Amino acid sequence: MSLEPTAVDAAEVAAFRDAVLSKLAYAIGKDPEHAFDHDWFEAIALATRDRMIDRWMAHTEKSYREKRKRVYYLSLEFLIGRLLIDSMSNLGILEIARQALADLDVDLERIRRLEPDAALGNGGLGRLAACFMESMASLGVVAHGYGIRYEHGLFRQVILDGWQHEQTENWLDFGNPWEFERPEVSYLIGFGGSVVARAGETGETKHFWHWAEGVRSIAYDIPIVGWRGSSVNTLRLWRARAESDFHLERFNAGDHIGAVADEARAESISRVLYPADSTEAGQELRLRQEYFFVAASLQDLIRRHLTQHDDTLDNLPAYAAIQLNDTHPAIAVAELMRLLVDIHGMPWERAWERTVGTLSYTNHTLLPEALETWPVGLMERLLPRHMQIIYLINAYHLDSLRARDIHDAELLRAASLIEEDHGRRVRMGNLAFIGSHSINGVSALHTDLMRKTVFTYLHSLYPQRISNKTNGITFRRWLYQSNPELTRLLVSVLGEKLLDSPETMLRELEPYANDNSFRQRFAAQRRHNKDVLARLVKERLNIDLDPTALFDVQIKRIHEYKRQLLNLLHTVALYQAIRADPGGNWVPRVKIFGGKAAASYQRAKLIIKLANDIARTINDDPTVRGLLKVVFIPNYNVSQAERIIPAADLSEQISTAGLEASGTSNMKFALNGALTIGTMDGANVEMHGLIGGEHMFIFGLTAQQVEARKRAEDYNADASIAASSRLKEVLSAIRNGVFSPDDQERYTGLVDSLIWHDTFMVCADFEAYWQAQLEVESRWRDQTSWWRSAVLNTARVGWFSADRTIREYANEIWKVATPGVVIGR
Repeated sequence: MSLEPTAVDAAEVAAFRDAVLSKLAYAIGKDPEHAFDHDWFEAIALATRDRMIDRWMAHTEKSYREKRKRVYYLSLEFLIGRLLIDSMSNLGILEIARQALADLDVDLERIRRLEPDAALGNGGLGRLAACFMESMASLGVVAHGYGIRYEHGLFRQVILDGWQHEQTENWLDFGNPWEFERPEVSYLIGFGGSVVARAGETGETKHFWHWAEGVRSIAYDIPIVGWRGSSVNTLRLWRARAESDFHLERFNAGDHIGAVADEARAESISRVLYPADSTEAGQELRLRQEYFFVAASLQDLIRRHLTQHDDTLDNLPAYAAIQLNDTHPAIAVAELMRLLVDIHGMPWERAWERTVGTLSYTNHTLLPEALETWPVGLMERLLPRHMQIIYLINAYHLDSLRARDIHDAELLRAASLIEEDHGRRVRMGNLAFIGSHSINGVSALHTDLMRKTVFTYLHSLYPQRISNKTNGITFRRWLYQSNPELTRLLVSVLGEKLLDSPETMLRELEPYANDNSFRQRFAAQRRHNKDVLARLVKERLNIDLDPTALFDVQIKRIHEYKRQLLNLLHTVALYQAIRADPGGNWVPRVKIFGGKAAASYQRAKLIIKLANDIARTINDDPTVRGLLKVVFIPNYNVSQAERIIPAADLSEQISTAGLEASGTSNMKFALNGALTIGTMDGANVEMHGLIGGEHMFIFGLTAQQVEARKRAEDYNADASIAASSRLKEVLSAIRNGVFSPDDQERYTGLVDSLIWHDTFMVCADFEAYWQAQLEVESRWRDQTSWWRSAVLNTARVGWFSADRTIREYANEIWKVATPGVVIGR
């Protein structure tokens, strides 16, 4: 569907049509009569890419000429999704392309579905990085994203007999038409070996790292185009190659496996996103990945800086801002110090000032297990020079505290970069904190809790370093492209200026919430999107959905703190209630789940199995009469989200309060007019303030109440279960095998863990959640009230734009200019 006027310039249509035919002939080697759909996709993508290149080169040349300060965004994930429609829309050629292809009897809607999702991310962190890259381009910030070009990336989720199975994601099987390989941009990355200290010419000690293994990084560039084609930035991804070529002599000697062993070991670094780290080999590969992409990226940006800024690194903080997206790139602190001191001969104190002045760190989690730590032994073996540097940073850090007359043993132990309590480990969160001039949380609540929990001691020592930068989403992707029906409706009443200024102009929608005619049109676009999703579910799962039912959606990574289990308990309770009172005034409801569990996260995989067992039981039960349907959509990704979110009536944001850093799906759902049921957690708190509590369904314990319960040593779920016969019946049914007749013991451990150690307050919040869901049903029955709230959700969510977030980063952390989105065509 297009957002642009249908009348387009005939010459532009003809030019694009000719460009596609030229690519089909000279890049693909096909004529129209013999071209398959994938040939057409590649030709269209290449013709679109050509439209980016002039802007890309002009933007790059201008940034060099003006010596603009650059932002370098280091992230292990970039969940960029499909790029064809994204790029066409931002370039303003979507309708031109649609008409040009229609002239060739090619359906763009069919072709767009052939593009694979780039498997470069897992969840919110990777999607945030992608939104930020697009916003930086739209705002004119000169930026480079740095990550890994995973050959397979995150696994493809297949559900077999209700269980998750991981299969290889072959997203690169047909190549990637958006990327440019840069074989000339290559750096050698070292691992292992030893460090030798020698006296320098002036008597100072110099350290030389003689690594045991070298891995070569090869750059691949993807242009990221901003809105209206205003500027184009670069996402540079690194591929790992062996330092030396194939060992032909060993192969000819009969050692066919040994001849390729080094090549396989090196290339495994860029093979898979998040290899399972439950084994020592998996942990080592994860650390190798993190160091590999950080080392290549820092060498690359230093090369660029020296070329552009008079061959000196003294002014690095003035011209480079490096943002660490979580702890995955935290080794950058030690690596930048190594490069400045060992390679470029900068004195330690000056190098430390430049490092801290250049680096900043975004924290994304309050879960202690998610703040990475690495065994000292592994670091000493794999990165011996970095371990020396970390020890030295720690020594100077602790000495500086003692010099400030801070001698409290507990504080010094907590502030140390080395954890001593459970085997000596390097605390990467502390390293990122100490080595950065700015540390930010991603929602107001998260930032406040970060100061009080994971970084309480470091915050007391460096009280000015932590700030808040609440996450945002790009409306170009999550409204204009995902929901063209709603976008056209909004433009029809607010004008096309909305497309350039949604942050401010969405507020002008508020009066229409009281307009019955507009509410009906708003409901109609939702119904259209629900019809589309229902057809998709029928095609993939052979389950019939009623588009008039309440679509209740929870799509996100499967994790216990996100509490898909709480949603499933409510599903069972609702099922039991419908069966007990078949003549009741029930609101027809479709429960939609989607998300992947980490390959080694067995409890999360069991929750997926439970969801599918419950779905099978309910969907096959004729006594329910279609009043309740449950679907688990496999292989959730960006493209699936673009279909599901515009069709959602109710958005499930029910994490245990105090554990979700921010969330971004909550913003996407609200932007598209879904009402939120959720806890006061993450960005839900700010949404509550901006949208209004009467237009959401808030329930459950607060973060402070959760902490109080956790501190009670004898806490278990007995009291919660005793107070709710409904919950007791649900747990009994699951535990006794009602939903798993083939294995009645399957969920015994899962239920018992809730009873004896309700870590994530599933039982504690159950009854409040049930009552909130009753409020949902009551509001749904009053369609005037429901659609008024839906319109106001869309109208009041403009503040959660990634553009606003990037402006805050740019002004307050990076100190770079934001020229802004170009208004008009």
